[in-house]
Amino acid sequence: MENNVGNIDRMIRYIVAIVLIVVAAIGQGNFFWLLIPAIILGFTAATSWCALYKLIGVNTCKADTDDK
Repeated sequence: MENNVGNIDRMIRYIVAIVLIVVAAIGQGNFFWLLIPAIILGFTAATSWCALYKLIGVNTCKADTDDK
């Protein structure tokens, strides 16, 4: 898998995932469904690869500019 999630994008995904987990944990009512997007965001941040980005052709990683 080629990385397509950059560092800033990864940090935003981690933060949003943590917020969703906290809301699901302390929320009054049926907020447990927020764990699904939290897990997806955490996974994509941890692996630096997003299937949706791959499908639509987005890449937020820095391009390698080294000429070999």
